[in-house]
Amino acid sequence: MTKKTMSTEDYLTKVSEMKTSGEKPTKLTDADFFTVARERRSVRQYNPDFIISDEDIREILEIAIQAPSSSNIQPWRFCVIKDQKAKEELLPIANNQKQIVTASVVIAVLADIEGYKKADEIYGKLVSKGIMTEEIKETYVNTIVSHYGNLDSENAIKVAMTDGGLVSMQLMLAAKAKGFDTVAMGGFDENKFVEAFNVPKNLKPVMLISLGEGAVAGFEKVRLPLDSILTWNKF
Repeated sequence: MTKKTMSTEDYLTKVSEMKTSGEKPTKLTDADFFTVARERRSVRQYNPDFIISDEDIREILEIAIQAPSSSNIQPWRFCVIKDQKAKEELLPIANNQKQIVTASVVIAVLADIEGYKKADEIYGKLVSKGIMTEEIKETYVNTIVSHYGNLDSENAIKVAMTDGGLVSMQLMLAAKAKGFDTVAMGGFDENKFVEAFNVPKNLKPVMLISLGEGAVAGFEKVRLPLDSILTWNKF
């Protein structure tokens, strides 16, 4: 093996040149979970003329936010980038990955490190449903605010980013179940994104997700054998 490397931009853009079957993404005949999970691929070539409806986007996000989160504080936030001019502005920030401008939308998933401040609102709904008493709610909320509000920056971001990853995966599976395709992207300049899109200081970028109608299927999945990564009970 040589020690040859390439720039970040080349690395991210050349992956779209990897050999594929050339066929369109699989159209699912049902939304069985195991089928959806098996057939989901990272699609980088999209039909630029396809426009996904706001209704479909909202339905996908409604399913995505059913994901679990630490203490149920739901720290995920979304910026749906659908305007073509905004996508063109994002393109160089995301190392010129062409799916930024050819997919119907790009969804920026962000983690709110101050998400715990909505604990009272969240747990108040449990009280209104008769699931929790006001007294227990107050204890829960006080504990949550005390714990998360006193985390150092590193751990606050760690918790929020973990939850951001959970909602992102659920988003991509929901999209596939509805017949759309996605690709998750971490290869972008976070600082430039924050500046260009006026991201509040309490929100930390998790990833970008292109969403639309795939034109060419992603390359075949290659995974390590399960037995090479599985340990039972203890190492």
